[in-house]
Order: sequence, then structure tokens, then C-alpha cells
Amino acid sequence: MTTPAILLLDLPPTTLCGIDLLSFTTSPRFRGIKDLPPGFHFVFTGATPSLSIRHGFWFHIPAHSHPAPLLVRKWDASREELVPETDDAALLRWRANLGALWKEGLAPYRQSAAPATGGQGAGDGHGGEGELGGEVRDWGGLTSHVTPALLSRITGGSDDAHWTLTSASCAKQDRDEIPGLSGEESVLVEEKELGFLKVDLTRTWREGAVGRERTEGAMDRSWALEEVVRGSGNGRGGEWGGEVVGEMQVCFLMVLALANYSCMEQWKRILGLVFTCKRAVVEKEGWFAGVVALLRTQLKRCEDVEGGLFDFSDEGGTLLKRLLKAFKRTLDEVFENADDGMKVKEEVEELEAFVKAEYGWNLSDSYVRRGMLELEDGERVEMEMNELEGEDERGEYAPVIVELD
Repeated sequence: MTTPAILLLDLPPTTLCGIDLLSFTTSPRFRGIKDLPPGFHFVFTGATPSLSIRHGFWFHIPAHSHPAPLLVRKWDASREELVPETDDAALLRWRANLGALWKEGLAPYRQSAAPATGGQGAGDGHGGEGELGGEVRDWGGLTSHVTPALLSRITGGSDDAHWTLTSASCAKQDRDEIPGLSGEESVLVEEKELGFLKVDLTRTWREGAVGRERTEGAMDRSWALEEVVRGSGNGRGGEWGGEVVGEMQVCFLMVLALANYSCMEQWKRILGLVFTCKRAVVEKEGWFAGVVALLRTQLKRCEDVEGGLFDFSDEGGTLLKRLLKAFKRTLDEVFENADDGMKVKEEVEELEAFVKAEYGWNLSDSYVRRGMLELEDGERVEMEMNELEGEDERGEYAPVIVELD
């Protein structure tokens, strides 16, 4: 009995290949992957394991289908990427000869590296090198809000034969503008333009707003979030904000698999929008709890890449750390009673415990800002920490009242 499978034909040996959270280098015997579970999957390749543009595509395996789905992609040497097999006769031939490939040529789907002894590997059928290891259930959690409509909007493709993107795919707002050149002239290689949700953090109030309304819109971005949700429609099952969560998931995974810069920027924009809301946290508490839980799952996957996916040192993690600290203060502000908002508060507590254990971050405001330091010669001097003034809105970052004439 066959199971859903994908054939990846004519890949050169030692090509970087990956599916979902697992990547490996291929061998001459590798022909594809079998036992694919239902849901969305992402396959990507690179001509070399290191310095090369990665190409990838999304596809979907239905929960119940007979006969078992068989997808066929073949290597295009001129483009250095996998392209769909469109010859009907070739497709029928590969399905008829699938039994000959099933045992030795196709590796079973998994999301972690094979043990050192025993078991088939993804790359050569006899063990493999997993770089993005993990559990299958994590992939389900990381793609829970991905839909065909969302992928079509982002990639511009109509179906899984066209849900493609590369490391260089870019949204219009993330393109570098070179003075004196048009947008088309400044692009060295023509790449697909990504269709992200419009998240503009420089204007988070309604058009025509003035005075207090504009100030409140800048300090509480709930209106801006609601506008993004209203413009995108609901996600899977009619869930409020489902498209926002789905885009957050796709962007993160494209950073993980392709190191796509534009997806990284959109991921940060979504976080900057979500974690600066106040009123919406009370009205949509469950939704915010889900976003916090998703972020924790995403951060756990960052360390699967050797050296870490992001720079979470004090300098590199400033943006995320500042957002999380501000969001924690927001929860104390909008939920006056200690028993209110427990769903989102519990998720934030779990996230706080994780970032403290992994990165040494302290999201609370209770830490020593000033104290006495004893030097080697016994002299005692008073020291004050000013590195976190921006996060705590102290010193030169403290708010001021300006009187206008």
C-alpha cells in the first residue's frame, strides 16, 4: 500500500535539500520522500549547502485521497531549482514504476535526524545529517493557520504548482531604492514580489485623526491591528485575525528555510503591531494568548540552526526584548484585577521563563539599576546601569510634556 509521496528527480549529489524542519545533503540514490502526513509542506533546495540562493515551494497533502497523492518535481540545471513535471505520460510512467523506487530510492518523512545506527536517512536511505531537527507536531503548530488563499496572496501563485519563492523574493516595501534608478532598474535579478499584509507602523491611527486621537493611536495600536484584520478577512474557520497569524507563521518559516530578508522584516513588523496593542488585548484575549504561544514555539526552533537563527545578544535582541517587556507591562495595566486575563498572562509567563533560560533576559522591571561596586584595591564606587534606559523609558528616553503656543 503506497502513501503520499513526492519525487525529487535528477538532483545533483551533495545538493542541499530540505522538507519542513529537516535539511540534508542528497546522495545519488535519493529520489524523494514518502509517507507524507496530511497538511501543508515546504520543500527547498540550494545548489550548495552554504553560499547559494535557495529555492522552495509549498504544497498540500489532503487528509483523505485515493489513490495516494504523488507529486513529481525535477531538477532544472539552468535555473538550479526544482520545477513541476508537466508531461502527462511521464507522470503516468513514474506512478507505474513507483514500486521500484519505494524501498531504496524514497526516504520516509520525518522531522529529526536519524540515529547513528539503524533507520533510513532522508538523504541517502542509510542515515542522514539533520540540521533543523524537531518533532512532527511542531511543524503542525507552526503551520496551523496556513491556508491556500494565504499562500496564493503571498506568493502570487494560484496553486501548489506556483506557491514558490526564493531567498531573494522581496515585498515592495523592502526593496532598496537606488537614487537615479527606477525600481525595475535597481533589481539585478527579476524575483517574485511577495504580497504581504500592509502593516505600516509609522501611521497607526485613522486618516484625518488629530490631537489626542492620533496620540492614542500611536500609543495603542489596536485600531491599526483591527484595520489589518478587516482588510485581510478572517482565516481558517472564520477565526478573527487568522490571516495575521498565518502570515506570521509563513514569514518565520521562510526565514528558517530560505533566510529570506523580506520575510524577516514582515515578521518583525507583525510582532511590532501585535505587542503594542492595549484595548484589543482585553477584547481578544484568547487570540493574543495564541500569538504568544506561537512565538514561544518559533523561538524554540531558532536554535535548530547551528549558531542560532537570530542574534539574541543584548544588542541583537533589543527589539524583541523591548516589545515583550512593554507587553508585559500592558497586561498589568489593562487587567486591573489579578484574576483577569489569566489565559494570556500564563502564556507570557511561559515565554518569559523560556527567554530567561535561553537568553538570560529579564522581562520584569525589578532589577538593580544603581549600586556600590567594590574594586580590586578595595575602593567602593557607585555604579548605575543606563543600557536599558530606552526599554524602561528613563533618562534621555523618558517622556516629556511639551507645551505648544
